[in-house]
This record gives sequence, C-alpha cells and structure tokens, in this order.
Amino acid sequence: MRRLAPAFALFFLAPLVAEFLLGDFPITYLGVLFALAPLYGGGALLIREVARRTNRGWPTMLLLALAFGVIEEGLLTQSLFNPNYVNAHLLDEGFVPALGIAVPWTIFVLTLHTVWSVATPVALVEEATVSGREQPWTRTPGLIAASVLFVVGCVVTFQFTYSDEHFLASPAQLTASAVIAIALVVVAFVVPRRWESVGRVPSAWLVFVGAFLAGAIFMLADDVIPWQIGVIVVPIMLAALIVSVLRWSGRPDWGPWHRLGLAAGALLTYTWHAFTMGSVKGGNPTIDLVSHVIYAVAAVAILGVVARRVRQPQP
Repeated sequence: MRRLAPAFALFFLAPLVAEFLLGDFPITYLGVLFALAPLYGGGALLIREVARRTNRGWPTMLLLALAFGVIEEGLLTQSLFNPNYVNAHLLDEGFVPALGIAVPWTIFVLTLHTVWSVATPVALVEEATVSGREQPWTRTPGLIAASVLFVVGCVVTFQFTYSDEHFLASPAQLTASAVIAIALVVVAFVVPRRWESVGRVPSAWLVFVGAFLAGAIFMLADDVIPWQIGVIVVPIMLAALIVSVLRWSGRPDWGPWHRLGLAAGALLTYTWHAFTMGSVKGGNPTIDLVSHVIYAVAAVAILGVVARRVRQPQP
C-alpha cells in the first residue's frame, strides 16, 4: 500500500483542488469529492502515469492536461458551446458565431484544467514523493484501473450534465472537440521530453512570486481589462511563463524548491480567489466563508507537508 500511496493521494487531491479549493462547493458538499474523483483523479493519475511510463516530462503532461480540458468542457459538460450553462452566461463576451464558442471563456476554462485540475496536483504529489518523483506509481493493473475510473467519470459527468442542462452541442462541434483532443495527445508524444538549456535560474522565492502574480493577473484580467485586450495579453503571458519555466527546468540549478514554488503559487491563487466567489451549491454566505477558510488552511497544510518532504535529506 505504501507504494500506491502517491497514486491514492493524487486521485483525491485532483478533485479537491479542481472544484473545492476553487470555491465551487462548500464544505457541506465534501462527499461530492468521491463522485468527482473518477473524472479528475482518474484523469490526472492516467496522464501522470502514461507520461512517466514513457519517460516523458512536463511538456507531455501539460499537453495531455490541455486535452483533458477539451474533453471535459467540449465533450462532457459542453460548457464551451452551451450559452446557458449553469445560467452563468459564459458565452456572452467574445462569442464567435462561426465556431460557437466565446474566446475568453475558452481560454479561461482550458487554462483552469491544464494548470489547476491536473498540473498543480501532480506537481504537489510528485514533490512529496521525492525519490519516486519521476517513477511510475502503479503497475499495469493500477493503470488499467485508473483508465476505467476515468471512463466511468466521463460517462457519469456527461449523463449528469445532460440531465441537468438538456443541451447537446452540434455534431460538428463535438467532432471538432474530439479531433482537437486527439491531436493534442499525438503532439504530446512528439514534443521533446525536456528542454536542455544553459544559464542561471531565478531563486525559488522569485519563481513562487512570479507564479502567484501570473495567477493573479489571469484571475483578475476579466474584471480589470476589456476582454478584447485580455484574450491577447493572457495567452502571451501564459506562453512566456511556460517557455521560461521549460527553459529553466533544463538547467542544472533547477530543483525541487523551484518546482514547489510554481505549485505553491498556483495553489494559493485558488485559495485567495475562492474568497471572491460564492459556491455553486452554497447559497449561504456564512457557510461559504467558513468553507473558504477551511480550504485555505488545508491548502497551507498541504504545502507544509510537501515542503517538509522536500526538506528531508535523501539518500
């Protein structure tokens, strides 16, 4: 069981970060974590295990995480195409009739899944695993189990969403989403395993501050600048950050504290942002506030556990 501990940790941490630390569900709905785990946990574990089993790293995992986002939002919940999804009017700004999507929402939600639903939980559990960070955590039966759970999660998510929304995207939109997801998976195994680079890297604290500020800009962009500017500025910022991190990660001075700094910046972004929104299933401001406080404490505790593991001397 000790060998499988990281796999179980990721299986439950992924939905916790993706939906609860984001602020979508109050603490009274914590049981929903088990219903969300097959989709989020199964997906994150499957992505991580496939990448590590094929001796690939973060470029592959990020592209697979993006494919996960396209699958969830394009094929399962279909929020990319549903103008009335959860009555949130997500497609009101930047709607492109020819594609049936809103550019700001598409960029926003796919980034959420790539960075927070998959990359952040994977990074945290890997750093806590230390010596087994780049090793597979499961054997073939475990990989099959993760795959089955992910498929089950996809089916349940689609059925639940359709019964609630009564919306089905057009065949062309569904086909395009499937083709894009498949293309991302293919590209994920074509890109270089890692970027070799020379030069110095910034301190781990600067990496943390940079990740935290990038998260703040991403989360607040829609509120402080027109969407016409945001759809240009945000992708450029994200691309610059990704390229910088990939270059730094190929240098000898890059280490666990830098990786933890990135993950911590992302996790704490969700932590503060949760206080700015009411939960989807809440409705009680007091319960929402208490939930956000509990989630914030949990996030700090998670970072403390990972930092302690990183600090321990390794053989």
